[in-house]
Amino acid sequence: MTVTDAARAADPERGTLAKAADENFPVAPFFLPRDWRTDLMAVYGFARLVDDIGDGDLAPGGADARLLGVPSDHAGDRLLMLDAFEEDLRRVFDGTPRHPLLRRLRPTVRRRSLTPEPFLGLIAANRQDQLVTRYETYDDLLAYCELSANPVGRLVLGVTGTSTPERIRRSDEICTALQIVEHLQDVAEDLGRDRIYLPAEDMRRFHVRRTDLAAPTANASVRALIAYEAERARDLLNQGAPLVGSVRGRLRLLLAGFVAGGRAALRAIAAADHDVLPGPPKPGKVQLLREAGVVLRGEG
Repeated sequence: MTVTDAARAADPERGTLAKAADENFPVAPFFLPRDWRTDLMAVYGFARLVDDIGDGDLAPGGADARLLGVPSDHAGDRLLMLDAFEEDLRRVFDGTPRHPLLRRLRPTVRRRSLTPEPFLGLIAANRQDQLVTRYETYDDLLAYCELSANPVGRLVLGVTGTSTPERIRRSDEICTALQIVEHLQDVAEDLGRDRIYLPAEDMRRFHVRRTDLAAPTANASVRALIAYEAERARDLLNQGAPLVGSVRGRLRLLLAGFVAGGRAALRAIAAADHDVLPGPPKPGKVQLLREAGVVLRGEG
């Protein structure tokens, strides 16, 4: 057991929230108002824990299972854990949750008048990950992103009190794009979990097989496929980018950071000649800042 695992086992709430420092995008940056940061961290705690359940990345010892009323020796049953987590989520809206991360979420839900739907979507996405490991078409992948990614953007708009139908549409485009970019960066890691998020019809079109994705480096066919999917993600980011200009102040900085992060990641993938198999290409801070400036100026 690592020091991090030991800390999470002793204090699951703090250990899960500490993961925010390792995320690709800032969860609750310092420049936001304190009440926004508090509520965004509460939302993050929920989202991080449900992903950890779905990925089997909980701290050893079964502490989270016990908090959810599941016997420790069943902590590895991901579907059972997700069911228990959903049951505890419902207590956020009509009772007192068992898990401290959900108790932390309860005042945020009340203060911001958040509904259960986006939270249930994230649980459904992780449940789907246990049952579906391949996606036949791009539309199938978009439907998955509707559950796994778009609720996060909707919750950010809800916490900041800026939801409108148009902003939700733009946010969905950005969040779906970011999810696809993450899938492109993590092809090798996902394959290790027996998951492939590259649409099967596209793999056939580019003559890419599963064994090609398991290679140490990408062949020409894999690179062409990654470039194709990256262009789709770039188009979605560009479609959603006007969301940034529709808000003002510090929220504009936050949303610009999301778009810039996606664009910078796509540039890093291109700079690696679309070879994502040795490990996820990551952008540097200078590239991130440059992209953020472009987004804020509305030039891209």
